[in-house]
Amino acid sequence: MSFTLPELPYAYDALAPHMSRETLEYHHDKHHKAYVDNGNKLLVGSGLEDKSLEEIVKGSFGKNAGLFNNAGQHYNHMHFWKWMKPNGGGDKIPGKLKAKIDSDLGGVAKMKEDFAAAGATQFGSGWCWLAVKDGKLIVSKTPNGENPLVHGAIPVLGCDVWEHSYYIDYRNRRPDYLKAFLDHLVNWDYVEELYSAAAK
Repeated sequence: MSFTLPELPYAYDALAPHMSRETLEYHHDKHHKAYVDNGNKLLVGSGLEDKSLEEIVKGSFGKNAGLFNNAGQHYNHMHFWKWMKPNGGGDKIPGKLKAKIDSDLGGVAKMKEDFAAAGATQFGSGWCWLAVKDGKLIVSKTPNGENPLVHGAIPVLGCDVWEHSYYIDYRNRRPDYLKAFLDHLVNWDYVEELYSAAAK
């Protein structure tokens, strides 16, 4: 399958002031588009052309770094835009997901604290995650374009901590960006949707 840049599920200024129009224009229109364009070039002759995006990510990990980097980032961003919504965040978490967070991660406040810490302590570029592994929710972090798929887990929430995701709005204050993401941007309904699919 070839990669296609998705439309944003909201207007460019819909996430302001927590994520600006300028950030979304650069992040979506330039950075994500580059992963799509480069990924399509690198897919040719890889032997993975007819695979799903998830299969391409897993199949190229550790074998084809160029393709993996771009396919991984395409996968991450396909979800990242949907992991946010205007007036999102906070603690209004659907019941089934909240119960799982309480049982596996010690409650919503502890999960948010651990998620933000994972993002703040990821050295250099990368992501922090809430994922399902062996039937349990875990918090993790990965470098660059890596994601939980290549570590035997299914991501249900991720936050991009590459500088292009926050530097225009927050400069070097990555913890402030992570707090804004959790308090004002997370689309918990989409997280619940992914969790329900992963838990089957």
